[in-house]
Amino acid sequence: MLRFACAAALTLFLGGEAAMAQDRMPPLAPEKYSDQQKKAAEEFLAARKVPVFGPFLPLMRSPEVMNQARAMGDYLRYRSTIGTTLSELVILVTAREWTQDYEWYVHYPIALKAGIKKEIADAVADGRRPEGMSEDEAIVYDFSLELHRNKRVSDATYGRAVKRFGEQGVIDLTAINGYYTFLAMTMNTTRMPIPADGKPLPRFPE
Repeated sequence: MLRFACAAALTLFLGGEAAMAQDRMPPLAPEKYSDQQKKAAEEFLAARKVPVFGPFLPLMRSPEVMNQARAMGDYLRYRSTIGTTLSELVILVTAREWTQDYEWYVHYPIALKAGIKKEIADAVADGRRPEGMSEDEAIVYDFSLELHRNKRVSDATYGRAVKRFGEQGVIDLTAINGYYTFLAMTMNTTRMPIPADGKPLPRFPE
């Protein structure tokens, strides 16, 4: 209970701080793109069918990194062996562990649409272990949380994951955590703002 009381107070304080924080790397004007940036933006549009958006905007400062990140995301988000529903749960856990408001803002509704129950997503946001998870969701949740908090996973957790998803699935699960951590780190570093209708995640004591 103390954690959540502190969280409420910190949300009020840090929520205002976040609102005042300036975007360190606002979107570049396309007309000012370098040739390399133009090429990267064209390749992004061809692959995603939309212009560069979200965390890829600050990544445009390093167009090769942006393009490689986009390509990795094309597989990890849409074609990984654990499937899109479980992938979205991983993304929510990652956004929560990194307190990444934009990542949460984008993926919360996607996760619900993909089949993650609202009660499960809301528990993740509050820093609680969700009740009522399926066996697969529990395996993915426990694996991801251990990886973020302990920087490794136990033999028991690894064993459950590899038995259910196989070695490729474990690599994909690890990679999704790592990829969305990279995006969260990028957005936290550059202070990417959330849209006006977004609500910051609760802030927890470090």
